[in-house]
Amino acid sequence: MKMFMLKSLMLASLMFVSVLFGMQQANEGIHKMKGYEDPEFKSALSVKENESGSFETAILGNDISSHDLEQKRKKLEEMKAFNLFSSLGKKLADGVSFVMEKTVELITGK
Repeated sequence: MKMFMLKSLMLASLMFVSVLFGMQQANEGIHKMKGYEDPEFKSALSVKENESGSFETAILGNDISSHDLEQKRKKLEEMKAFNLFSSLGKKLADGVSFVMEKTVELITGK
């Protein structure tokens, strides 16, 4: 089961990176086809190092930083938001897991 999850995670990561690479290649193809540099077009993924030595990342033109993510996490914790569908999904997943475990135990005789 662990190997299956590991393989699935690796496959999903590979697909995500492949999509970003394909978007970057399409962007470069558009630049070549136009024949000139247009500031409206941005790279799908860009990583730059600033003067302080930290890295700035942008995906599809949106800046991503750990500071922004930390602020969003704190804001969600302060809101103490309750998502009905999330809690129902967790309960459903726990129930399905329990039923499958009992079924496997019944089949294997443990």
